[in-house]
Amino acid sequence: MKISIASDHAGFDLRQKVTAHLKEKGYEVIEGGADSADKPYNYVDAGIKIAEDVLSGKADRGIAICGTGIGISLVVNKYKGIRCGLCTNEYMARMSRQHNDANVIAMGGRVVGQSLAIAMVDAFLEEEFAGDRHAVRVDNIRAVEDKNFK
Repeated sequence: MKISIASDHAGFDLRQKVTAHLKEKGYEVIEGGADSADKPYNYVDAGIKIAEDVLSGKADRGIAICGTGIGISLVVNKYKGIRCGLCTNEYMARMSRQHNDANVIAMGGRVVGQSLAIAMVDAFLEEEFAGDRHAVRVDNIRAVEDKNFK
């Protein structure tokens, strides 16, 4: 599985830890965003990178990190076909996949610690979409996108 991961400067340190974990587990990682925690980098640009990687098929899933996860999740969710869940715990990460078929997870580098972030990423990448009644809801989300994304 190919994973696109990007962050602004506030998410840089956490991105480094998560990227190392992903590579250790054998995932192919496409990394983007800030080059350091010290030099400002716009979370909008990082979010664009992830959304475009996922939508183009360059990546299967995405991981978005900024200071709180809020800004970058707003950016990636502006793309038709992206379903990004902003998660603060492992249960939310698991449910974002199981119930919402999320293809991107967002988190805050200033909000979650390294161990929790890794647990959330593992849950997000290992969980399957449950389908069934949840597929109806995901189809409803797509219908809203079709109506409102011009």
